[in-house]
Amino acid sequence: MNPFSIDKNPTDILKELAQRTKTLRKEHKMSQSELAQRANVSLGSYKRFETSGHISLDSLLKIAFILGKLNDFETVFQSNKNKDLEKLFK
Repeated sequence: MNPFSIDKNPTDILKELAQRTKTLRKEHKMSQSELAQRANVSLGSYKRFETSGHISLDSLLKIAFILGKLNDFETVFQSNKNKDLEKLFK
């Protein structure tokens, strides 16, 4: 993270996402190998993800599914127009 900025950059987000995934994997008492196998992702790809944050979106979604977090992706890139409409009916 840039020490002179409060905004995160893409690399910061990738590393944090990898760390959170590792934490969830351990909470589910799964090894890297087991999670990779269950998600149908190569072990090498998964290990690279945990160390660098780099992984394909397809593989990330498969991992999220196995960890019960796939629904978290439904709000990514959601238009703010829908949120404004929701406020009207609350």
